[in-house]
Amino acid sequence: MKKKWAFLSSMLAFVLVLAGCEPLMVLDPKGPQAAQQASDIMLSIGIMSFIVIAVLTILVVILFKYRASNQPDDYEPPHIEGNKWVEALCIGIPVLIVAFLSFMSVKSNYIVESAPVGYENEEPLVVYASSSNWKWHFSYPEEGIETVNYLYIPTDRPLEFKLYSFGPITSFWIPQLGGQKYAMADMVTTLHLGADEPGEYVGRNANFSGKGFAENTFNVTAMSQTEFDEWVQEVHEKAEPLTEEKFDELLEPGHLGQMTFTGTHLEFSPAPEHTHNDVSEEGNDSEEESDHSGH
Repeated sequence: MKKKWAFLSSMLAFVLVLAGCEPLMVLDPKGPQAAQQASDIMLSIGIMSFIVIAVLTILVVILFKYRASNQPDDYEPPHIEGNKWVEALCIGIPVLIVAFLSFMSVKSNYIVESAPVGYENEEPLVVYASSSNWKWHFSYPEEGIETVNYLYIPTDRPLEFKLYSFGPITSFWIPQLGGQKYAMADMVTTLHLGADEPGEYVGRNANFSGKGFAENTFNVTAMSQTEFDEWVQEVHEKAEPLTEEKFDELLEPGHLGQMTFTGTHLEFSPAPEHTHNDVSEEGNDSEEESDHSGH
């Protein structure tokens, strides 16, 4: 009886703890890329759950049906060298599962690496997202604006992030909008995202980069295109210009709050000149290319 009540008490405590947890952000998508990835995650969980339940069910049946106490005293098991059907199932089913998951992963990868579904014919908003210890700098070259540790984006429009770093390798990640991608010092990587709904989202560096890594976060606000245009106009009316001296101060290791400037650091400290695809195609034969970063 004591064991029964201890078990019930443990289960009740477990349920109460889970009830206090916030929902996983990756399973609460607010954009087409994140929706594709959430669908893949749920499908993978479903397949793996089916496998676990099936294996455990077969295990229980075999243990119960073929237990020693269920056999006659004079029972002697037959000599069996193999069964082609059992072996075919044990090998064939895992092969089919791995093949299906591989096909699904490759197909999904092509989807999330291109422009968001439904936004292919629209002009993307280009944002250069660069990291330094331990902050994020967001440059809007077309709008002539730069922000620190916060990001304003329009909804229902493709977003094209150009990622790089002024320090160690970091990882740009907004869980409710899509998966992470690395930002490096000597090349630019491109991440395509989109936001379907206005709201407040959380972004962060998902790659350990030193003692300030835990607070290397930023806020994301998605709004209508009209509100975004009004914000751009307001920034040009009220914000101070970003100078090279001020930007050098921002690059010093440490944490900062949210800041807004007119102009971008791209004017005096441009992004690396080659992209991740250029490096993969051309290799590392030219030392000259690796010096373009200037970081």
